[in-house]
Amino acid sequence: MLHLRYFVAVAEELNFSRAARRLHMATSPLSQRIKDLERELGQVLFERTTHRVELTPAGTALLPMAREVLDSVNSIPWRLSEAVRRCRTTELIGIPAGVHPDLRERVRLLEEDCDEVFELRRWPGTSADLVTGVRDGRLALALARLPVADPALEVIQVMRERLGAAVPADRFADRTSITLDDLKDLSYTATPYDALPAYFEEIDARLNHAGVKKRIRIKAADFSGAAEVISTGIAFSMTMLSEKSPMHRYRLDNVVVLPVEDFEPSLVTGLLFRRDRAADGADLAGLVSRARAIFADPMSA
Repeated sequence: MLHLRYFVAVAEELNFSRAARRLHMATSPLSQRIKDLERELGQVLFERTTHRVELTPAGTALLPMAREVLDSVNSIPWRLSEAVRRCRTTELIGIPAGVHPDLRERVRLLEEDCDEVFELRRWPGTSADLVTGVRDGRLALALARLPVADPALEVIQVMRERLGAAVPADRFADRTSITLDDLKDLSYTATPYDALPAYFEEIDARLNHAGVKKRIRIKAADFSGAAEVISTGIAFSMTMLSEKSPMHRYRLDNVVVLPVEDFEPSLVTGLLFRRDRAADGADLAGLVSRARAIFADPMSA
């Protein structure tokens, strides 16, 4: 089963490094596991070159079979739960760090609305972990930072938050906005990628293309580490622009968040759930129906 999970990750990413990050493992053992699977099946599954990875005909044929097997195994926990569940079941909804209070309010409304049938409890985690939790059946629903590409999951966009640059306040005193040119002398710093959605890799690439070349990597698991470096006057980071965002709790005295005139990225949050669990007659059909109604109108901040 693990070898099939490894194969699907590489097949979907077509990049061993990205697949390894997704699986929370090193690239070398992942490559060895794929070789083990190829040896066991007697088929070459990937064509590997220095610059690209492609599925062979055998790999292309295996992918839907592997997904079907994994989906069947992943469904065992919730199918078993369905078989023995009480009239009022406890279900988990995943919540990533820094969720906007307006989204939290909608989660609260959902908890109230479904209280007679479901006891909905919140479960924290990174977006990647929450996506895995929904796919594996441990979580009924999750809010997660997009993009999320998984054919087994349905994703509803629920909020778009504009990002700004967290910069040293003394350096940009009396400024209400800045430009990318203003950032070229500062180092871009972000929390580790395993704590961030993949979208932040695109932001990093866009900043690099615009001439913002300096980087500082820190080990803090949240924005607090970045705030410390920014307050010294040598760095900047990208974070939610809205004053209501919980991310602003990490701001220090010499840190201010300003819009970037020629760069307007936004972080999108989605509500996701398994399609098969939300189908008519499935265990989460009622919960998902209520969630669709409460999260029907996407928000922005």
